[in-house]
Amino acid sequence: MNEGWNDIRDAIQGDGDGLSAPIPDHWRQGRTCYGGMTAALMYEAALQQVEDLPPLRSAIVNFVGPVTDTPVLTSELLRRGRNVTNVSSRADVGEQCVGRADFLFGASRTSEVGVDFPAPDAPLPEECELFTPEFAKPMVPAFFHNFDTRLIAGERPMTGTEGYIRTWSRHMDPASREGTGSLLCLADVLPPAALPLIRTMAPVSSMSWIVNILSDKPETEDGWWQVESRLTAAGGGYSTQVMRIWNAAGELVVEGMQSIAIFA
Repeated sequence: MNEGWNDIRDAIQGDGDGLSAPIPDHWRQGRTCYGGMTAALMYEAALQQVEDLPPLRSAIVNFVGPVTDTPVLTSELLRRGRNVTNVSSRADVGEQCVGRADFLFGASRTSEVGVDFPAPDAPLPEECELFTPEFAKPMVPAFFHNFDTRLIAGERPMTGTEGYIRTWSRHMDPASREGTGSLLCLADVLPPAALPLIRTMAPVSSMSWIVNILSDKPETEDGWWQVESRLTAAGGGYSTQVMRIWNAAGELVVEGMQSIAIFA
């Protein structure tokens, strides 16, 4: 089996004033590293370079440029407050910044406000079709083969009339299915929600990504997460989408938004 998320994380090592981990070809999306992997590596760098961090609550990720080679990862403590700790991380290739993430960490506390947003009904993963049909496997980005992804609702790229995709997804590597870094790596797995609406193959590029995590310790059964992406607006070669992730018990764990550049 190819290296999974855990293997890449465990390969992080010192590199001058920063950290680095080589990106295998099977984790690439065209000429760059898959965005979820880039975000997860910056998160792991924050954990290793800043001590005593509480659970991750939010991440604002900017994909600045293509990660064409091994990135050097550095993190800076911006502020440690009573409730929230702010850490900024970046990834550089050579002299070029290719990724930037601002992470907010915060311990849980008692609150009188609690609102549930349960997952829509869904068949079990084994009852759903593979997201990528056999004939299409050579056409999908290399990184996508590191995940087991099954279509629940919505449409595949270039086949639909609605900007909506909902799937079951998990890491192929069983050892890579636990922890917040694992979830961040998986959270960007779906193609942009605008892609069902286009009719020709064309480049797309994630520009920015906001991820809010609603659990101290994200967990699910057998690695399966229900992942949803819904197009909210598009025009001028750009789109925006809302993204949600529920665990296998139907509990909302992640909510976010992403900005996409579309060259079609």
